[in-house]
Amino acid sequence: MTALEQLRGRLAELADLASIEMLTSWDQLVMMPADGAEARAHQLGALARLTHERATAPEIGTWLDELDAGARAGERIDALEQDVVRLARRDWERARRVPEELAAELAQASAAGQESWRVAREHDDFAAFLPALTRNVELARAYGECVAEDGQSTYDALLADYDYGLSTAELRRLFGALAGALAPMVEDARAHSPRRSIHAPVAAQHAAVAGTLARLGVNARGWRVDVSAHPFTAWVGRGDSRLTTRYSDGEIESLLSSLHEYGHALYERQVDPALERTNLGGGTSMSIHESQSKLWENHVARHPAFAEVLAAELAAGGFAVAPTELHAALVGVEATPVRVSADPLTYPLHIVARFELELAMIEGELPTSELPGAWREAMRRLLGIEVPSDALGCLQDVHWGAGSFGYFPSYALGCLIAAQLWEALEAQLGPRDQALRNGEVGAIQEWLAEHVHRHGRRLDTIPLLERATGHALEIDPFLRYVGPLAGR
Repeated sequence: MTALEQLRGRLAELADLASIEMLTSWDQLVMMPADGAEARAHQLGALARLTHERATAPEIGTWLDELDAGARAGERIDALEQDVVRLARRDWERARRVPEELAAELAQASAAGQESWRVAREHDDFAAFLPALTRNVELARAYGECVAEDGQSTYDALLADYDYGLSTAELRRLFGALAGALAPMVEDARAHSPRRSIHAPVAAQHAAVAGTLARLGVNARGWRVDVSAHPFTAWVGRGDSRLTTRYSDGEIESLLSSLHEYGHALYERQVDPALERTNLGGGTSMSIHESQSKLWENHVARHPAFAEVLAAELAAGGFAVAPTELHAALVGVEATPVRVSADPLTYPLHIVARFELELAMIEGELPTSELPGAWREAMRRLLGIEVPSDALGCLQDVHWGAGSFGYFPSYALGCLIAAQLWEALEAQLGPRDQALRNGEVGAIQEWLAEHVHRHGRRLDTIPLLERATGHALEIDPFLRYVGPLAGR
């Protein structure tokens, strides 16, 4: 076998191990009984050790060196294989900086931390979660110090796992401008587009979610739709997409979260099949991933024309509501302590707060024991609200329980990128009003496949965005999207 063949064989094995890890994590959050948490932590730790061993093995470096020598000697490989080799070098050099024991500790702490978070959130008991949080911060800091490249801060290094090429300094500048523009709009938006309540029973929501997803192509042959404490998506393999939502009687959050998670799944399903079981065969970054979920949540589910589809699906489930009333409820602005229930205008401010807080914890400026108080202060400053409990405050998200530091910025970046992509999409295809009124989304799916999804990891965040839209990352398209909510 040639060096390229051996490398591709190892990359296929690593892709399979990643799918097994995702399936195991999905089971933990959807199916596993609570008493299985300790055993699952050990299982995930063992899987992490195996993956780390295979991903950092010295023979990968030998194969890469052989390929580099061949390139210098004039041997040619096609463009796709060049990208395979380029990303393999990046990933291998990054992974080999992490000791095997640290990789296993991170996996075990993630599994244990998620269970600790679940129980603490249920009982509104931050003290019960504090040891897991403290351990995860310490491990994240140790990991970041291991993988940091020349000139990178620890948080830069963590960010690179989710958005390679972006920096803490860039996020400070971008989020500062975003918060500065959005915060003054909140009061005007609350007056111009107030939040309205729709008291849809859970049974009607179930029916509406199922009917709407079926219109988008979700079927039992290649999909699962389940319930979890925190909505998420798992892509286990081509033809095996699993999304979750959650239901609350008298709420309609499930209509948004289900389409949000659908956007994640569609991204993975529409990656070029030629990239399957390679290191290129998944979404390129979490901000691009979140842009896909936010595009379906904000620009489809919250589109006034699509409200006619959602209202029809709710009616089929036995709950009648006027499309205009439903749309007003989906976009109405009301500062809330809960991120996943936030309206499209205030949502990024939640992320700015989380970015500031996790950066402070990683840099040692905020002791983990002081997180609840710092969280409350950030909510007052950015959203002008009081947080009634830790369950509705710093315990509401699973990410820090899972040890995911550097992840949160992708949510706000996703909002910005989604708006920028939507403007480019409509500039090429024309306004989507009539198509969405009819529940027709095929052209949207095809445009995204061509301009975003098919590339997999071949392009990093900013190069992909520039190719799709012709522009670098901007905040103005998002401000144009939310401006009408404030009467601007």
